[in-house]
Amino acid sequence: MLCVQQLSVTGRRDDLLPPTSLEAARGDLLLVEGVRQDQRTALALALSGRMKPSAGTVNWDGHARIKVLRQASCVVDSPGVNEPEQHLSVHDLVAEDLALIPRRHRGAARSTAWLRLNNFEDIAGLWTEQLPAGRRTELLTALALANPNTDLLVVDSPDRHSGDAADWLPRLQELAHDAGRPLAVVATVTRLPDGWAGPAAVIGNAVPQAEPETFLPESLPSGTLLLETEDAK
Repeated sequence: MLCVQQLSVTGRRDDLLPPTSLEAARGDLLLVEGVRQDQRTALALALSGRMKPSAGTVNWDGHARIKVLRQASCVVDSPGVNEPEQHLSVHDLVAEDLALIPRRHRGAARSTAWLRLNNFEDIAGLWTEQLPAGRRTELLTALALANPNTDLLVVDSPDRHSGDAADWLPRLQELAHDAGRPLAVVATVTRLPDGWAGPAAVIGNAVPQAEPETFLPESLPSGTLLLETEDAK
């Protein structure tokens, strides 16, 4: 289980990630809403152990060590971080990503065999920029899960490729609810899909609230009349 308390990242001028708290259990899909892309990306990187927080805590299965979090998690399609380069073909992208997985896990599998085994032969010859939003999400999450150590999947802004949640939401739900491999799945989004009733959070939900100002009669201008309330009678 992922447990996050008052996680924040300080930026140059303002908070790159304002204090945020959330929880994501295995078998659940958590959607985290945030208007700004930089804040969504900062959260995705911090949740997966790829960015050091300025304050707050991130625990995975009770462990606070960043190494444990990094080994268990994978961040998917993060803009400017690990989103596929447009000049890459799907075949080359798969070859590159599989090469990053320790050999003891990937075996001797080649990109062509992997594409066939995972039913992506139909898009193997496309450039990554040509991928429809739905197939893009399917491909990149499948590559993330090619490493059997991945138990936490953090998908950065899948809705930036399509305004239709049907292009990415069913796939993430399917992965979270897979009984054969229970995952904790977190997706940062611009806004929650209409009708979403599952687990949700908002970036900045742990920002301390300002204390309300105390209104003292002594501060009133001279000659101001106070109305007596029923309780005061």
